Amino acid sequence: MNIIGNLTRAPESRTVGENTVCNFDVAVNRDYKRDGQPDADFFRVAAWGKTGENCQKYLDKGRKVAITGEVSCRAYEAKDGTARASLEVHANKVEFLSPRGEQTQDAPTEAPHEYADVNPDDIPF
Repeated sequence: MNIIGNLTRAPESRTVGENTVCNFDVAVNRDYKRDGQPDADFFRVAAWGKTGENCQKYLDKGRKVAITGEVSCRAYEAKDGTARASLEVHANKVEFLSPRGEQTQDAPTEAPHEYADVNPDDIPF
């Protein structure tokens, strides 16, 4: 499965045994509106190992990503007793689509980041 969307919150990492897993939520906008309001699907993403470490290091709320991976669905009971379902994508590949330090228009930053000047002589290629 491939999804493209924006992170709804900052990623969180934890260690499971000897492996690191980074979890984050992605909102994928639908092409139509419901009752005049934009509609979206929400996916929980789990990225393991080096991919997860890079996600933790470089992603933040509002950043746009493309995810390729397998989907699993889990049913659970919410605190209020209602039946719910959760979609989780086990990421094989995560592509960062927002330039570093830039948020999408869907999720503006609280404090914009500036680009640093780069001396062409410092570029290694």
